[in-house]
Amino acid sequence: MIGNMKTFRNILATGRAIQSLKCNTQVINRKSHAVSYRSAPPPHSKATKIGAVVVGGTMWWWVIWHLWHEPDHITGEFDYPDAAKWTNIQLGIPRDV
Repeated sequence: MIGNMKTFRNILATGRAIQSLKCNTQVINRKSHAVSYRSAPPPHSKATKIGAVVVGGTMWWWVIWHLWHEPDHITGEFDYPDAAKWTNIQLGIPRDV
């Protein structure tokens, strides 16, 4: 019971401290970006659209170039095993009875 009262008193003290801090704070509004709450955002500039296309095109060129010239990143470095050389036991096929 006494522990609960101490906890309650600490919560009240914390709340009072926060309220006293709120009195001395001010909001700084720098207007550094567009806020679009419940409205359409402003359209992007032509330079932003062109830059996005250039960066996206460069990314896809990089991916396709490396898939074409270094396919081992996807397929692996080792030769594909010849399945004809595997035994039935290795393949999990039971013996004929």
